Amino acid sequence: MRLTASDLEKFYASGLGETVCYLLLKRLNDLWGDCASQTVLGMGYAHPLLAGLSANAQACMAVTPHHWPASYWAGTDRGVSTCIAEEDRLPFGDGVFDRVILLHAVEEAESPRAVMREAWRVLAPEGRVLLVVANRKGLWSLSEGTPFGHGRPWTRRQLIEWLNDHLFQVTASTTAVHMPPLNWRLVTQAADGFESFGAFAASGLGGVVMVEAVKHLYAKPGGGAVAPATSLAGGRKGVAQLPRNEAARESVRKGPISHIDRPDTARFHRTC
Repeated sequence: MRLTASDLEKFYASGLGETVCYLLLKRLNDLWGDCASQTVLGMGYAHPLLAGLSANAQACMAVTPHHWPASYWAGTDRGVSTCIAEEDRLPFGDGVFDRVILLHAVEEAESPRAVMREAWRVLAPEGRVLLVVANRKGLWSLSEGTPFGHGRPWTRRQLIEWLNDHLFQVTASTTAVHMPPLNWRLVTQAADGFESFGAFAASGLGGVVMVEAVKHLYAKPGGGAVAPATSLAGGRKGVAQLPRNEAARESVRKGPISHIDRPDTARFHRTC
């Protein structure tokens, strides 16, 4: 059975869900910092992560599917705007976001490929996308009492290959949420300890896989052919637009950034 908005809301309002959000935000901050002056799009159920970035980001937008009532999100996340739309038909122009986060977005999507095509389209050149999905090798993918126990889990290698096939260049990957999926205070209070031990002793067994990739207008798919560039539309009638801040994008337009040259991603594994 597919997850509902109510399922996700209840989970992230619980002690276990709040702890998961805390751990994911720590890894996200390691990777992207506070996203100062950046435009950020969240797909799936990325509201908890967007709320942690909204204080410094130029704009945060969450896409809510039509079958999720908008009333669940209204006024719950300060600084996060909500747009009701299908995730394979986003009402934004090409290349308007600096960052795109997908959380609970592809595991149960009817067409994951269509979702990724839209993520690629609305992402700015040299912008970054972050996929957060359940780890097939972790305990959380077996826990139906959490959102990570629903839909299709992935391994890190599967996710990296899938992103490469969708014209992204993978730049960093990691696992997170090493604590067991138990809503016990003893467990949630020891979350940092589980995270430190898991990253050292069993880095591949975290409950969640996180993979970052960069959009290139010319990227090499799995077959080795060079993909054609898409046209960058400045804006068209009936299409939602976010303000563009060219100065803010300068840092992500300098070309591909290898993991080893990025001190803010020291906890992430080099994958390119």
